[in-house]
Amino acid sequence: MAQRILDVTDLDGFARIPACADPRFDHRTCDYWEDEARGSKAHRASWLAPAGERGAGSGSGPGAAPGHAARAADNPFAPTPGPAFNPFAPASSERSRVRVDPFGGDDEPIDNPFAPKPVVRPGPGAEAPRKLQLLARGLGLFGSYASVLEVDGEPVAWCQFGPLSAYPRAQRVRDLYRRLPASPLPAVITCIATTPEARGRGLARDLVAAVTRDLAARGFSAVEAYPDPGADPDATSAANPGFWLACGFDLAIDDPRFPVVRLEL
Repeated sequence: MAQRILDVTDLDGFARIPACADPRFDHRTCDYWEDEARGSKAHRASWLAPAGERGAGSGSGPGAAPGHAARAADNPFAPTPGPAFNPFAPASSERSRVRVDPFGGDDEPIDNPFAPKPVVRPGPGAEAPRKLQLLARGLGLFGSYASVLEVDGEPVAWCQFGPLSAYPRAQRVRDLYRRLPASPLPAVITCIATTPEARGRGLARDLVAAVTRDLAARGFSAVEAYPDPGADPDATSAANPGFWLACGFDLAIDDPRFPVVRLEL
């Protein structure tokens, strides 16, 4: 049984994220932890399309309803297409005249050696699916925010993690408990999930162990997770407290609704 852990940093890695066991939810479109107020775990097919293809089928673009333009043209009271007449606008000959700056020069802008250089950060590009853009926010600074575990080339488990600052809902949970250490702030693991076919083989624990080693190598001294007690395994990727205890975490906050588990690295 050959295992490989793949960091999700580009479209190829994003395509390897396994589907949720419950089709109502989708790891690939979930922003539950990134948006503390309106985040959703639901499957949103539009988020999987490149940015340029989102919203097709509405408005007056290629996806507009047939006959829309014709119906607009049938209105005899509709304004004439084109810009309205402006008596104060310059004549067309004036608009086309080249304006000359007598103080300008033809030289290239002078390079300022003391000015900061533009920072070009790695990323998947503006056309990437929305979730991939969220996962790639830390590239160049923190590194990957997600990993996939493959067994014999088949993706079987998924994990999302990162600095606390990347997940406002995790900070919201921490704000409930003043006794949690405030410094240094921990890394967090927000999601761990295994495909139904791969359960019972310890693969999720293997992935958590690899992620915690990675976080320790990145300089974190602790990692926290926020389990979902009593939830159906297919309806949550936060796991239950018992899973995290089996991974070596301690129960930092024993609460029936919002427990916190913590592992010192």
